[in-house]
Amino acid sequence: MLLPENTLPEIAFAGKSNVGKSSLINALVNRKSYARTSSEPGKTQTINYYNVNDAVYFVDLPGYGFAKVPQKEKERWGKLMEDYFAASRIDLGVMIVDYRHPPTNNDITMANWFLESGCPFVVVANKMDKLKKSEIEKNLATIRQDLELPEGTPIISFSAEKGNGKDELIGLLNQACER
Repeated sequence: MLLPENTLPEIAFAGKSNVGKSSLINALVNRKSYARTSSEPGKTQTINYYNVNDAVYFVDLPGYGFAKVPQKEKERWGKLMEDYFAASRIDLGVMIVDYRHPPTNNDITMANWFLESGCPFVVVANKMDKLKKSEIEKNLATIRQDLELPEGTPIISFSAEKGNGKDELIGLLNQACER
């Protein structure tokens, strides 16, 4: 796979199918349809590069896990992801998990890749707006524990719908671009 020539920082957005990667990107750039979204899992089928103000690339990766596509297509996505990760071009990984549910085995594998590779990353617990207040801290603790995250690994409670966590995440993205 040929990756585009690039001298800008790359922020890679990874997560399972339908976790809200594209919606999160849209929330960050204040545009409803910058990155294509769908209620149907598996809509992002290629690695999509979004040039943000000629300052950074947001890289929207295909979702892992459940999607209503043939097995051959899932294998192709897996190869795309492996090639991208092998190129080690990521300045910051944004790993998105569903706040409402414990991390999946695929989420754990993704977190392990970031931890073992030494690639800096942040975990975004998306869909915060769909939780009761009493569930927020408990679910956050479950995410940190299941992903076996070291203390210094940031987890941001986020809602693409309401904008919760947006400023905090933008601050971390800016720090990554300055490195």
